[in-house]
Amino acid sequence: MDMKNGSLMSEFILLGLTSSWPLEIFFFFMFLLAYAAIMAGNLLIVITVNFDAHLHSTPMYFLLGNLSLLDMSLSTITTPHMVIDFLRENKTISLWGCMAQMFFLHFLGGSEMTLLIVMAVDRYVAICKPLHYTAIMSHRVLLGSVLLSWAVGFVHTMSQMVFMVTLPFCGPNVVDNIFCDLPLVLKLACTETYVLELLVIADSGLLSFICFMLLLISYTVILVTVRRQSSGGLSKALSTLSAHITVVTLFFGPCIFVYAWPFSSFPVDKFLSVFYSVITPLLNPVIYTLRNREMKSAMSRLRTQHISSK
Repeated sequence: MDMKNGSLMSEFILLGLTSSWPLEIFFFFMFLLAYAAIMAGNLLIVITVNFDAHLHSTPMYFLLGNLSLLDMSLSTITTPHMVIDFLRENKTISLWGCMAQMFFLHFLGGSEMTLLIVMAVDRYVAICKPLHYTAIMSHRVLLGSVLLSWAVGFVHTMSQMVFMVTLPFCGPNVVDNIFCDLPLVLKLACTETYVLELLVIADSGLLSFICFMLLLISYTVILVTVRRQSSGGLSKALSTLSAHITVVTLFFGPCIFVYAWPFSSFPVDKFLSVFYSVITPLLNPVIYTLRNREMKSAMSRLRTQHISSK
């Protein structure tokens, strides 16, 4: 095989969700509306948390604002390109565009994974150590935790991408998905990638599974602790934690399935990719606002202030 061809291959072909033109038109409008809803919903949370003094000073909402920022960024990496591709016959992405997409996907995904762990710690302190909550979850700790989540995301993506960018790609160049992802692109390299495949499984699949199990254990510990302290407090704790558990399951479920068996193709892989990049960022604002009185009250206050200022 002529290895020089690896440097000549300048693009990948994305097969997308379907080859049917009527379906592509339908998906174009559906995902365009979904992306608009993602940006509007998450941006509303970010604005509300930043401009409402009570929410901005509350650790949980400060972390929620950062989660919404990550969700907007994560969806922006994949969804606009996917929406445009529905109108294009040749669904291509440049080699370096593909590398950039994978870099930011794992950078933002690793950051969100860490932030969800920080949010679980926040709920543990709030429910199990309420008298020390403000002292433990100080603004300095919160800011450090957010910076740590970005740092973990950067280390997570660099530990894989530093090897990906050096791989030769000689063809074929067809990616059977809606966006570039490490397992699918790695299979197209014209060199031995066994060690890198193990790295992806350990760095993405195993790490996602371990974090998910730790989060479930932490929520179980919280509920058991509350039940021992007060039987009446269990329903309140369940109400508080239900949104967090739902978001954690929606985020980690697709990640574990995709990266635990990253080099085996399954019919649901494309659906999970859509779920990870579109559905989860779309549902997070709904989960956190529709069931949250404080968030709805803050939005109402901001709306009233905006109307009165005119």
